[in-house]
Formats: sequence, C-alpha cells, structure tokens
Amino acid sequence: MVERVVVDVQLALDEISSIEVPENKLIQQWVAAAIEAARNEENQGKNQNTQMTVRIVDEAEISQFNVNYRHKSGATNVLSFPFVPPPGIPDNEMVHSLGDLVVCAAVVNKEAKEQHKERSAHWAHIIVHGTLHLMGLDHQNKKEAYAMESLETNIMFELGFPDPYREI
Repeated sequence: MVERVVVDVQLALDEISSIEVPENKLIQQWVAAAIEAARNEENQGKNQNTQMTVRIVDEAEISQFNVNYRHKSGATNVLSFPFVPPPGIPDNEMVHSLGDLVVCAAVVNKEAKEQHKERSAHWAHIIVHGTLHLMGLDHQNKKEAYAMESLETNIMFELGFPDPYREI
C-alpha cells in the first residue's frame, strides 16, 4: 500500500456548478490505486510522500495545452505532464512529485455519454490512465499498449468498475 499520496485537485472551470466532476476523495482513491498497482508491477516498493496535481479544466484551456505541448488542435480528455526536478537539488531533499494531470471535464463527461459508460467509471479510467503515464507507462507500440491496458483493466476491477476497453 502506498504510504501517503497527496493529490492537489484544482477546479479551473468557469461554470463549476453546471459541470459534473467527481469528489476529491474519489480522485485521490483512483490516483492511489494506480500508483500502488504501477509500483507493484515494476517492483518499485513504497515511497512515503508522493504528490501530484489534478487540474480539471474547460475545453478552451485543454485545447491550449494540446496546441502548446502536443502541437495538436482541439480538446482532449487528459494530458499528463511528468515532473522534471530542477537541477542541483538532491533527491533526498525533495518530496516525490509525479507531475500534473490536466483533465477536461466536458470531454470526459461527453465521452462517457457517447460510449454509454457510467460517468464515474469513465472518470476513474481517465484518472488511472493519466496517472500511469506519470508513472512512466505508455502505449506507443502494441507491447506497451497491451501491458498498460491490462494494468488499467486490473486497477478498474479492483476499484469495482468494468473493463474500460470492453465494447458496449
């Protein structure tokens, strides 16, 4: 079990009351499950203090991030920005930071509806998926994709959700 995971959840939405987002405690639970599973998979052991940020944004903000960092236009569901430590600071003097997830609430909610998935299940999958990217997993080739999707599916089952890759 991960000793301590601190998740700074930031809501950066103009219309906060009209956009449905999960409670912070659920986001923290999903992040912790992904971190624990990835560490077990990689035999990384425990890290007592791990932190990351989940910033929930609107389509305009995530579109700007998408253009600036991926050179792609339009909104996407989640972007992962792994933490890069500043030079010259010893590892033992820093809290282990994974980085930042930027999640577009409108896109995630729209995808859940279009894919006929329970909203909380899709949110959990997006948070788990993004966190695994911060842990160094990727899906750039078939072998990586299979490993990452298998781990995601196992995490989702442990959280009580169905296989996120199953066609409905």
